[in-house]
Amino acid sequence: MNEKKDTNGYLDMELLRFTTAGSVDDGKSTLIGRLLYDSKSIFEDQIEAIEKASKNKGKEETDLALLTDGLRAEREQGITIDVAYRYFATPKRKFIIADTPGHIQYTRNMVTGASTANLAIILIDARNGVVEQTLRHSYIASLLQIPHIVICINKMDLVDYKEETFEKIKKQFLSFKDKLDVKDIEFIPISALKGDNVVEESKNMPWYKGQTLMHLLENINIKNDRNLEDPRFPVQYVIRPQSDEFHDYRGYAGRIDGGIFKKGDKIKVLPSGLESEIKTIDTLNESLDEAFAPQSVSITINDDIDISRGDMLVKPDNMPEQSQDITAMISWFNETPLRLRGKYTLKHTTNEVKCIIGEVKFKMDINTLEKNFDDKEIKMNDIASIKIKTAKPLFYDNYKKNRHTGSFILIDDVTNETVGAGMIYE
Repeated sequence: MNEKKDTNGYLDMELLRFTTAGSVDDGKSTLIGRLLYDSKSIFEDQIEAIEKASKNKGKEETDLALLTDGLRAEREQGITIDVAYRYFATPKRKFIIADTPGHIQYTRNMVTGASTANLAIILIDARNGVVEQTLRHSYIASLLQIPHIVICINKMDLVDYKEETFEKIKKQFLSFKDKLDVKDIEFIPISALKGDNVVEESKNMPWYKGQTLMHLLENINIKNDRNLEDPRFPVQYVIRPQSDEFHDYRGYAGRIDGGIFKKGDKIKVLPSGLESEIKTIDTLNESLDEAFAPQSVSITINDDIDISRGDMLVKPDNMPEQSQDITAMISWFNETPLRLRGKYTLKHTTNEVKCIIGEVKFKMDINTLEKNFDDKEIKMNDIASIKIKTAKPLFYDNYKKNRHTGSFILIDDVTNETVGAGMIYE
């Protein structure tokens, strides 16, 4: 771990992004509240506020869910509607949590919250076992290629902390695991309300020999989740300071979306196909000999080539796919259904291109994990496989290979609304 101090005096630690999902009342917001509370990541005035609010609602115990259910409608209905992001840190790692809704009508919100996650926590109520929402959220986590899944079997206090209940639900989940494309799954029996196996080990479940949720979050290896094999650098901005000190400086700024770039490396510029070598790799404060995903840097090259936003720097011997015809899984966000032959703007990395929806191959029934080839009307919260034709070639990777260069969003040309998020597979 890099021990360098940042400007705020905190350790410059690794960041883990994780999302929580589960059926309504499975305890997602309470679990996050427990993580924040037991890891001492809440200010005293926040604790006092939720204690007061809990008493006003007639609750005997502090309702930790109030820490994340920030919207008035959420508090009144006791549900999560929008994605709530929370930041906290321990001495080992920094975290960003996306608390996503459980209702089917908020599937799009879960896709949004989970799209950048390294890890997904899926909660299952120990009293109910695997339900349709479990299938739905597991499928979405699989579709988004979230590398690590943690199944938290919650409310163990309501089933007398029985090991056989935990094992039965674990077996239930593993029975449909083959339908999912998931690399790493962990199972933890917890009680978010009481705190068992969340931050502290449970004295009520001596039969469980595994790690607590917090220990797993602090120690799970996410370095290997990044694609460091395929160098991809979408250009976001051209830097021309126009100052005496940097009179001739022309840097290409952006985030490295894959691989490693080093000074002296040969690079190819897409779509022009022109080649050059890397002269410098700069950050705000220093020049680097090499940089890797997901660092944000400015790259200068040896030759005067016309490069602008939307172009991509790659290695000549490691090229992305190139096509005007792509097949993708789409999650539809908008109340207006998808229009076949409809015209949209496709935003991919830093590039924008006009496109037409050519075909709906099938719609996914995410309650049964089956493909529906008959019903092809794609409405809000639906997930489907579609074919798209773009006005000019896209340079992309298969989503399974690179989540950044394999994803896109669709924008309605008339309303300028984001109507869908896609994952490219062909």
